[in-house]
Amino acid sequence: MGIYQIAIDGPSGSGKSTLAKGIAKELGIMYLDTGAMYRTCAVASIRKGVDPKDAEAVKKMMDEVKIEVKFVDGVQHMILDGEDVTGDLRTPQTSIAASDISALPFVRTAMVSLQREIAKNQTFVLDGRDIASVVLPDAKYKFFVVCAPEVRAERRLAELQAAGDNSQTFEEVLRDINYRDEQDSKRAASPLIQVPEAVVIDTGKYDIEGTRAFLLSHLDEEDK
Repeated sequence: MGIYQIAIDGPSGSGKSTLAKGIAKELGIMYLDTGAMYRTCAVASIRKGVDPKDAEAVKKMMDEVKIEVKFVDGVQHMILDGEDVTGDLRTPQTSIAASDISALPFVRTAMVSLQREIAKNQTFVLDGRDIASVVLPDAKYKFFVVCAPEVRAERRLAELQAAGDNSQTFEEVLRDINYRDEQDSKRAASPLIQVPEAVVIDTGKYDIEGTRAFLLSHLDEEDK
């Protein structure tokens, strides 16, 4: 079995990260959550009081902070200036800031370079917005995950509540998701896009096991 990559793209809350993690575990390969990298940039901006839409301020901040990806027992951890900030990545505030900051071309350039460096020498499954179109256009397998915004909002709300966060209503979560969809699809730098060769997976039609089985059915036997 040679080195290959699986690219999974899709909008916020579509289930692509859950799918990617499941596939990585099933196949015994590495998983890289690229969204966590942009969320780490967002955490940096929040902590430093930097407007994630202010390109000049963000550029200065990015020159000063150190962002690292570390794998501990196969699990990805995001390190910001030496501190593990993995637990701070999924708040609603971070999600919105991540959408804004990831629209800046120089932020994407820096993160894409790091993503390519990580994935080049080992079999990886990566999920994000622009994996098949920009990060790994030569990936052997490409998938695009879709799911209705209302279903995604229900899932995200359940995740927040399970984590003890009851501050958001369904309407607020849905509004955030629609905002991110618009931001991610219309930004000039590496917008969310479905490449023609990508296999579409509607996670609203399958349970987690069904979604994973559907993806696996599109892999060559030697890669399973």
